[in-house]
Amino acid sequence: MKQFQILYKEDGGFLDNLKEIKQWRASHSAYVTIFRIYSEDMNLEHIQHICDCLDNEMPDALYLGCTTNANIMNGVLSDVKIILTCTIFEYETTQARILQFPFLEENAVQDVLELKKCCDENPWVQAVEMYATIMDMSMMEFCNEMSSLREDIQVFGGGAFNPDMDDDTAAVFSKGNGFLGRGIVFLLLGGTDFHTYSTFISGWKPLKRRFRVTKADREILYELDGKPALDVYRRFLNIDRNDRFFSNTLEFPLFLEHEGIDILRCPLAANDDDSLVMSSDIQEDAFVRLAYGDPETILASIREDGQKIADFCPEVIQAFSCAARRAFWGDENISDETVLFNSVAPTMGFYTHGEFLRIKGDMLNFNVTLVIVAMREGDMPKGGRKANISGVQIDNNEKIPIIRRFVSFIEASTAELEEMNMKLALSSVTDGLTRLYNRAEIERRIRSALDKRKNQETGNGISLIMLDIDNFKKVNDIYGHKEGDHVIQALSDVLRNAATEVHSCFLGRWGGEEFMVLLSDSNADTAVVLAEKIRLEFSSLSYETAGCQTVSIGVTQAKDETADALYTRVDKALYMAKAAGKNQVIRLD
Repeated sequence: MKQFQILYKEDGGFLDNLKEIKQWRASHSAYVTIFRIYSEDMNLEHIQHICDCLDNEMPDALYLGCTTNANIMNGVLSDVKIILTCTIFEYETTQARILQFPFLEENAVQDVLELKKCCDENPWVQAVEMYATIMDMSMMEFCNEMSSLREDIQVFGGGAFNPDMDDDTAAVFSKGNGFLGRGIVFLLLGGTDFHTYSTFISGWKPLKRRFRVTKADREILYELDGKPALDVYRRFLNIDRNDRFFSNTLEFPLFLEHEGIDILRCPLAANDDDSLVMSSDIQEDAFVRLAYGDPETILASIREDGQKIADFCPEVIQAFSCAARRAFWGDENISDETVLFNSVAPTMGFYTHGEFLRIKGDMLNFNVTLVIVAMREGDMPKGGRKANISGVQIDNNEKIPIIRRFVSFIEASTAELEEMNMKLALSSVTDGLTRLYNRAEIERRIRSALDKRKNQETGNGISLIMLDIDNFKKVNDIYGHKEGDHVIQALSDVLRNAATEVHSCFLGRWGGEEFMVLLSDSNADTAVVLAEKIRLEFSSLSYETAGCQTVSIGVTQAKDETADALYTRVDKALYMAKAAGKNQVIRLD
């Protein structure tokens, strides 16, 4: 496999490039020839002129391409608006074919069916490279259908774009098919001597705060945690709806996990109702977090994946990098991401509107991601590793210490705030002395259990156990309130220990020396057994000054009644236990 990289500036130089390529082909084994054309120049007449030159000078060559946000040549950001690469396959077994279709949401699945048919008819197909105009399209059905391609086929590519990220004009094109402003082009590659290896690099890290998607419809994100989705950007990042919304949010996409794979989604626009138009679909009930670019993580990933690429021994490398990454790094530093790969093999590509990669059969639409694809003809060279990139220098960016320290401060502050909120939430529902639920919370749980049971015909029932420490006033009067607190805490421990043996058991301090136990899935028979266990265990305890103490217990099972009626009956059962001599359990149905 041989590759020529061409910076198109004017016809004279371009024709000289083609002459050089024809001379090389004449003196070497050369079979399929493919030109890829990436253009920052949105004047399609200029691109058409290049295509005409190729048709005239090299009529047997295939070509395809798209408009881009910017281009990558020799692993760095190109300052030339149109670049071309010519890849010449030197093995007779290598084959290629181009398919191009109009690409609209309503016919996206049909396009994939045509692709599948072609792949099935041509078992040599091993890889599908694709360029598509995807602005304002839901890609969910397309990706789902692409996942059904033959399992051994790799798929990768990028979304056509515009140098102006706020402009949705884009185009794809290929030999014999012309230009499409809404289109998709597939390059099918394969053969017994053709090999590919692909990977992706993110480097964006999520902040700890999670938001649940409470309302979404395909690519429209309406609500996070029950509030308009824009509120998250407005509140935490001071980003509001305006003409620069897309540019402002590119550095802070939403982070979600898809079957163990980190996926990023960029907001493209904010609607009048404060919903967000996302770069791809988001499912309801998914959890998302705001993400930020971490240069240190990015560069570490590039070194790790760069060595894996080097071990594959590629002859050419393609890079599909999101335009958001260019916005994050800036033009002076963006090449830090890709220049290392050029030390392994010639590296070219473009800055995309969305990246595509098939992983373990699942077709994924990425955002803010760098997809790297390595290609080779023939077997692995003897000796294995072709290059060791450990000594290749990647410039550290001054953003690293600033961002990491800033985020470290935010994360630490957030963790402290979450801990404080958890303690505050816990204190609002628990009793300080016993650490059981307070009266308000145990009442809430009783009423909630009654409401849930009201419309259910099955279940074991709901039962209450009410306890009162016998002669507790004397404990406080004779031995002091400190000893009284010890007695109350000991009964709390007895209750906790007993509750572990019963399903759906909730404990609360009703007031003073009174306690309430809710069994939300047990009948009165079970409640009586539990109550007797509590009575016996508590009466067996002895205190240093107060000696042994006892409890009286009332038990009842809920009927079709209000919570207040249930409280009255269990309280009456407790009173009957007191009147009968204390230290006993009375059940009242």
